[in-house]
Amino acid sequence: MSFPALNPEVISVLVADSNQTQSQLLCGALRRQGTFKVSGCRADLSECLSVLESDPADVVVLADGLTDDRDRLYELLRGVHSGFPNIAIILLLDSYDRELVVNSLRAGARGLFCLASMPFKSLCRCITSVHQGQYWTNAEQMRYLIEALSIGPAVRVVNSRGQVVLTPREEQTVNLVTEGLNNRDIARELNLKENTVKKSLLRIYDKLGVSNRVELVLYALSHWQARASDSLEKEQPLQEPSAPVGTAPIQFESASRFSTRRPAKGSSSASSSSVDAL
Repeated sequence: MSFPALNPEVISVLVADSNQTQSQLLCGALRRQGTFKVSGCRADLSECLSVLESDPADVVVLADGLTDDRDRLYELLRGVHSGFPNIAIILLLDSYDRELVVNSLRAGARGLFCLASMPFKSLCRCITSVHQGQYWTNAEQMRYLIEALSIGPAVRVVNSRGQVVLTPREEQTVNLVTEGLNNRDIARELNLKENTVKKSLLRIYDKLGVSNRVELVLYALSHWQARASDSLEKEQPLQEPSAPVGTAPIQFESASRFSTRRPAKGSSSASSSSVDAL
């Protein structure tokens, strides 16, 4: 008995690029894949919101033209993410630095794709991955994110209502995860058995609604940022924090393994490696 082949899911993609020629080339290439429904608009917040209101997309691919005006770029990312939080945003880059990586992820980007170093087929995989709730970044970009946490104050993780839901020991565990320690290192630091750390992380994941340590780091980063903003406005009435970035199940296609506090000198940042499940 033969069964009909299942048609792949068609993903709706909006390409936001003010360079008309580049936009037409990218849209055409994506359409030829047969798995994407593609439309285009200028990389302008009001136009993006207007297009998405009338024709919702699953993924927004934002071109690199705005990186010279980073305030405008972050405004665009935050505006699209705030207006359509379920839409995954990919930022196309020719180059990047620490500040661009960290602030783009904080503003709502779910994928950072380097056109200069990755083939077009990888962009198609990137679109599919972020649509499935994953994040896309490389090892160096992930390290920038971890270091942004490690140089900040200790993380107090709260839920969507601003309530502290973790015990002091669980918060200590989260802080060590954000510093890049694996389970064995955390156990040594806290004088616990490695299996106890693993069980503690499972409880933390369950309390926060996350599923792995990369997702936990992003959750902690977004809440640390929200608490920092709250401290500057403590004289104002307390408002419910917005939903954190990246609380859906995620996985980095290429990310550095959480195993040490700091990467070893001379280590390669471009190679792909998996992320510890726990």
